[in-house]
Order: sequence, then structure tokens, then C-alpha cells
Amino acid sequence: MNNTTTAMLVSATLEFLRTFPPFDRMEPDALQFLGEHLKLAFYPKGSLIVSPQTGVVRVFRILQRGKVVVRHAGDANVMEHSMLTLGPGEGFSIGSVAGQRPSTSFYMAISDVFCYELQAEDFFALMQMSSVLNIFCTQYLASLLSQSRQQLQIHFSQHIAEQQTMNSSLASIIKQEPIAVMPDTPTRQVVETMVSRKIGSMVVVDAEQQPVGIFTQSDVITRIVLPGVSLDSPIGTIMSPDPITLPIVANAYDAALAMALHGVRHLLAVDEGGRLMGVVSERDLFTLQRVGLRQVRQTIDAATNIDMLLMASQDVRQLSLNMLAQGIGAEQITQFISALNDTLTRRIIEINLDKHDLYGIEWAWLSFGSEGRDEQTFNTDQDNGIIYICTDIMDREQTQLVLIDFARDVNADLDKCGFPFCSGNIMASNPQLCLTLEEWEEKFDNWIRTPEPQALLNATIFFDFRPLYGKYNLADRLRLTLLRRTRSNPLFLRMMAGNALSVVPPLGMFRDFVTDSDPEHPGTIDLKKYGTRLFIDAARVFSLAHNVSATNTVQRIKQSAPSMNISVDEASAAADGFNFIQLMRLRHQHAEQTQGRAGDNLLRPDDLNEVDRRILKEALRQARKLQRRLKLDYQL
Repeated sequence: MNNTTTAMLVSATLEFLRTFPPFDRMEPDALQFLGEHLKLAFYPKGSLIVSPQTGVVRVFRILQRGKVVVRHAGDANVMEHSMLTLGPGEGFSIGSVAGQRPSTSFYMAISDVFCYELQAEDFFALMQMSSVLNIFCTQYLASLLSQSRQQLQIHFSQHIAEQQTMNSSLASIIKQEPIAVMPDTPTRQVVETMVSRKIGSMVVVDAEQQPVGIFTQSDVITRIVLPGVSLDSPIGTIMSPDPITLPIVANAYDAALAMALHGVRHLLAVDEGGRLMGVVSERDLFTLQRVGLRQVRQTIDAATNIDMLLMASQDVRQLSLNMLAQGIGAEQITQFISALNDTLTRRIIEINLDKHDLYGIEWAWLSFGSEGRDEQTFNTDQDNGIIYICTDIMDREQTQLVLIDFARDVNADLDKCGFPFCSGNIMASNPQLCLTLEEWEEKFDNWIRTPEPQALLNATIFFDFRPLYGKYNLADRLRLTLLRRTRSNPLFLRMMAGNALSVVPPLGMFRDFVTDSDPEHPGTIDLKKYGTRLFIDAARVFSLAHNVSATNTVQRIKQSAPSMNISVDEASAAADGFNFIQLMRLRHQHAEQTQGRAGDNLLRPDDLNEVDRRILKEALRQARKLQRRLKLDYQL
């Protein structure tokens, strides 16, 4: 083969690789090395490419054409629905090649397959050349997630293009020409100018227009009135010298950080020559977004009526969207939504306490479901209850009526603030969910002792409880009872595990994904039922079996892992998978709502870009690993 032909083949190979991660971000020299050392191999349909019996894997393969089915060595039979399929651009046996060990899976061609192959010694050389490949291979899912968040940030920034973010440059924040004076300007003139121009600060500059000081409204008291300084004094004698400056090309994040580090509320933007270009205040940073965290909390805390809280609930959604647009991860966003919704719920409770006499009653407001797990998305209804103590001298029925009357008003106000009534009546105003500690313990005990289908369903909702207001120790006592009784009942845990395995990841043998056949939603996957639920249900069983009191899914996985001999990397990969599907839900719900539709969880995989398709597939594989662990632990 002559040099021209070889160069053409390498060029074609590189063109193919550049369309798939991580090769699309690989360093040019490393990518060239890879293209020059790959060999194209053919495997006819039905060929077994790699298996545990083939010994140490010495070839890294990248699928160029066709499909390869992967079956874990522990799977029962080759037709099991839980197998997964690899498509063009996907590499395989990374772990086996890197670890120089046999594969733990079978890789079979289910159509005629062409693979690019790289020998192990070249693979290791490439790993040393390319930090991109190194990170990708050692932190596979985390690396893909980083790429996805970057694309997500670009996507959502288009939806809020009219709204500046903390990535905005200082040049875009500054709205007016700076007003400045020389050091010898009388202080009286400076103060009068500040009042007439309605500005909160005055910059003092030298002859070259370089800032040498700043004088603010707060300085009037501390530097003029209290010391008794004459207003005829030059401003240079009372100004704050050496003001904090930043280049005009810096962004709002830089400004916020500088203000925090130096404890100031104003800083100055300067050009390359150090000349004053404008003033940036703390207020400017807060008004970049229509609403900021501080304002939301202040609005909620100061609210005296439901109309004010309704505005705050809308602000929570807007601020959450801004976080999504800025590339913040799903775990942080859902916890952020839950935290602010918690604050809003507590304020609604406080407002209603002024109208109801609960004096002498020890009680707590409980949240269940997604709010109980700190995992609320943009669409959430109410799931709540009340736990209380009824002493011997109290009338149990009358006490419950008082609490239910109170809960009815709270539920109604929550509905007004954007948290719809629960269609299943899982609300504190339901007498069956406004119970004493002993009644809750008895209810849980009945479900555990008689794990019938309805009891298992109830457990998936109510066992994820968390106190939001009142006597938190009541919820703590209920948690201890729950963990003690579940650990001592292996049959219940086995039934819970079986329930968790009743839904399998939608990964196909011949297609990447198994989508809904419902004619109303063709080609879609319900990311809640067939995505996040898989992780939530498995994590719940792990936590109950291993005495983990956390209700959050990620925390349950990570805190249960040591007791289950699951490595930190494995636990992190499962958490990343769960968080990515949560991110897809948030993105999809927002897209639906911007089109005037009620947000749902029905995603079309065909609408995803290549990176997100790859990550979704890997995320669902992580769910399958958790389910495989349940099968192993409970012999299902």
C-alpha cells in the first residue's frame, strides 16, 4: 500500500473518530497516533469476538459498522432481555485491556461487524499521550457527563438568552459611563453629585483616569459625620485608597468572588491600561438574574400571605432553570429545588399556625416520595403527612380533628402555590396519614409483616419520609423503628427486592433502547418509571438492609456501598447514572413547558445527540448493575 493510500485511510479513520467521544476532544497528536495504529478487522454475523475464555484481552476495539451484543458472564442465557447492544463509535473491553485481564463478558456480532483494533502496547502508549483518553477510560461515565453538561449549558443558554447570567462579562453588566472626580475635589461637591445623580459611590481617579480611591454612601457616616471632618476637605483625604479592580473582560463570577474575598460591595472595571471603565456593585450582580437565592429566601421568610409565596414559588422555578442553563448538575439542582420548596412549605405552615391552636400538641409535618428524598424536579405534587404524640390525658379523636383541620388549610395553600393536590390523597389532611407515632409504627409493621403488593407499593412511598417542621425527634424515632424491623425481616426485604426487579432497564438486544409501544407515545421512554425508579428502588432496599437512615438515593447508594463491598468508583458510577437521568428529566420537563404542554417524563431517544445517547445507555447499564446485585443478594 503506497503512502497516498495510507494517508487517505488514516484521514477517513480520523474523520469517523472525530464524531464520537472521547476522540472528538482528543489532542491532535494523540488522535493522529491512534489513526495511524488502528487496523480494520471484520467479524461475520454470529462471531464471538471476546469472551472470558479467550484469555487476557490484548486488543482495544472501536466498533466501526454493525452491532455487537454484550452479555455478562453471569447472565442466565443468551436470549435474556437484559443484554445490551453496542453501536458504531463505541469502544469495548477498555477495563480488560487496561487491567490486562480476561473479559467478564461475552461480545458477539449480531450482524456483520467491522472493528478498528488497537494492540495493547499501542493502547498504553496512547494513554500516556492523551489525558483526554486517560480520564475517559478511568472515569468513563463522569467524563461523558461533563461533555453532556457542556452541551446542555449551550442548549439552555439559548432559551434564556435575554437574561444575563453569572458568566456575563463586566462590559455587559455596566450600563452607564463612570462618574469620577480628582483627589483634590471638595468632599461637599462629591456628596452633592452623588445625591443629584442618585449613585451610591464615587470613584477617585488620577490624571491618567486610573482609579486611586473610592467613596461610598456608607463612608458619609464613618468618614465624615462621626470624625467631624469638614465637607471642604479634599475627597482624597477621606476616600478608601487602592480600590479593588478587575479587567473589563472578567465576568460576574470573578466579581462576586472578589467582593467576597475582600469584603466590599463595589469594585471597578478597568481596561488594559488600568483606566476606569465602570463600577460594578453587589446589587448589579444580584439583578443579573431576575431573581437570586438571597431574594427568594428573603421573600419566603418575609411573606405574610399566600400571594407573596406564590410569587416565590415561581421564582424558585426560574432560579432552578438558570442553574440548569449554567451547567450545574442534577443532584445539586434537585436538592436546591427541594430545599427552597421545604422553606416555602415551612412558611405556609407558619402562616397557618397563626390561625390554628395547636398548643400542647407534639407533632411533625412529614414529606414523602421525591420531596422526602430531596429529589424534586420541576413537576411535583403533594406527598405529606403528620405524626404526633397523644398522651393519656388527651382526646385522641379530638386531637386528630384539630390537626386535620390545620392540615387541610396547609394542603390548600400548597396547591395555590403550585404543588397540586395528590391524586392518590397522600396528604396530611387524609385521616389515614395524620397518625400518632404508635399508629405509624403499627402501619409500617403491618406492611413489613404482610408484604402484599399494596403493602410493597406503600413502602416505596412512605418509607422515604423526612420531617419538614415540628418535633423532628418523632420522625427519628419512627426511622429507628423502621430500620430495626426491616433488618429483622429478610422475607420483606426479599419481596422488596423482587418488586424493585419488576421493571427492567429499557435496553434492547438488537436496538439501543426498548421504547414504548403505546400508540399515544410511540418511540419514547418514561424516564421516571424505566429510569430513575430503577435506582431509587434498589437504593431503598440497600438502605433498609444495611441500617442507612438517609432517604436521598445517591446518599443511600454511597452509604450502603461499604457494607456491600461495593467500591467507591462503582458507587460513584451508579450515582452519576442516576443523576444523568434526573438531568434528562429536568431538561425534558422544561422543554415541554416552554411549548405550552404539561411537562412529563417521556423522552424520545432518537432526539438525543450522540453523546447523550451514549450516556443514557451507560446510565441504564448502571441501573442494571444495581439490579444484578439485588438478584445476587436475594437469590432472585
